[in-house]
Amino acid sequence: MKTVELVFRSVGERTSDLALQLALKHIQPQKVHILENVRPFSQAVQQMLQISYEGEMVVFMDADCLIFENLRPFLESNTYLYVDSYVLDKFRGQVHQGVHITQLALVKQMQKIPIPSQDPKYILRPESRLRALAITQLKGCKHFKHFRIFHDYFQSYRDIFAKFALRELRSRTPINQRQLQAAENHWQSHFQDLDFQVAQRAVTYARAQVPWDTPPEALAAFIAQLPEVADREIAQMNLPPQQPLTLEEVEQEARRQWQWHFTTLIPKDSENPPPSKAEEPKVFGIGLSRTGTKSLTSALRILGLQTVHYPDDETTLRELVQGNYKFSLLEQFDAITDITVSAFYPQLDRLYPHSKFILTLRDKEEWLDSLERHWQGRPAFSDEQENPHHATHMHIRRLLRSAVYGCYEFNADRMAYVYDAHVRSVLDYFRDRPQDLLVLNICDGEGWEKLCPFLGKSLVPTPFPFIKKQSALKALTLDPILT
Repeated sequence: MKTVELVFRSVGERTSDLALQLALKHIQPQKVHILENVRPFSQAVQQMLQISYEGEMVVFMDADCLIFENLRPFLESNTYLYVDSYVLDKFRGQVHQGVHITQLALVKQMQKIPIPSQDPKYILRPESRLRALAITQLKGCKHFKHFRIFHDYFQSYRDIFAKFALRELRSRTPINQRQLQAAENHWQSHFQDLDFQVAQRAVTYARAQVPWDTPPEALAAFIAQLPEVADREIAQMNLPPQQPLTLEEVEQEARRQWQWHFTTLIPKDSENPPPSKAEEPKVFGIGLSRTGTKSLTSALRILGLQTVHYPDDETTLRELVQGNYKFSLLEQFDAITDITVSAFYPQLDRLYPHSKFILTLRDKEEWLDSLERHWQGRPAFSDEQENPHHATHMHIRRLLRSAVYGCYEFNADRMAYVYDAHVRSVLDYFRDRPQDLLVLNICDGEGWEKLCPFLGKSLVPTPFPFIKKQSALKALTLDPILT
């Protein structure tokens, strides 16, 4: 049995006792380190890095996380340097947050890094910043895994306020602002829930009090004062008192939430399996890479559509080489997204009549910047001798780059032309069939309110997913409901 140490961080959250109880049950650590009421969080991070760890692995977690899954089987088999956990967050849907599975080598590397001075990234996210620096130094990468963990449910109003004032400060990039706005839209439609009213007040307060150009030292001072600010602001709201929690109450709500998200939206009927999907109308996400195609994939899965993003298997390669866009995988799947299908929508339209097409868009300059960063470190040619799957993946990469972009390396002028030509071509093709094409700007905050009516689905009462990495998308598997 692997030796695992647990670092449990609490600032008096309403769920602290239950969160620790569930963590001990589902992690089974050999040693536990509890950090209580250490503020600001940067001080807690410094304290946890002063501990002399001896276990093979360290799990760092916060008291706002409720674990409802046995993590031991994964911990026993895990060899990744670092795994970030995808959780179900009350305010933001599926996010990676709160439970961090870390190999001892990475912890030791984090301990060697000097505390950054005047670094806004460290001030806002001290643990993430040190970990990112250590991962880079070890030439590692972040992996993701989805667990049945509930985050930010049942929290005190005070903690919600402090957290979402900080969340606003952490969201000060154009795309993160739009993601936060999408979450705020969700809160507004469920404003009878007092938790959402508190979160909205906190975001509004932080926006008013802290300009975007606030220097690092003033930013740090504001964060240090958040507990006192939260007490004052919550007192002014005259909210009813919150009662102590019981494990039964928490388990019942967790079961209800999990069942709603993963059985109501995605019904399973093993006794009456659906007919073959081979001839059914499909859904095709025909936006270019880095326009929100992974987020769209996650959303389609939530709506119950078996969706594959950028398939890179041998059969798909052979079919692409042959110009066979029937795609064998559509015998099992309802939808494909990304550039595997972006250039071939006219053929797909003829092969799968009455299908739906979704063109994801993004501000072009923002897209160019994102695509350039995405192509960095992803060459068109590499050593493919030892890994057959890698060779297939690289062959598909070259084929699709040629077909879609007309080049193997990033070229801003060429990419800008391709983006404009692709959008213009798609809009022209569907100009007389608006019912078959949805134009969706996920990066600008559009989501369920457009996607659900287009597909004839009921609106989803959770924030629209924002997925940036392929490994994060792969983490979002649909596990059985809580038992």
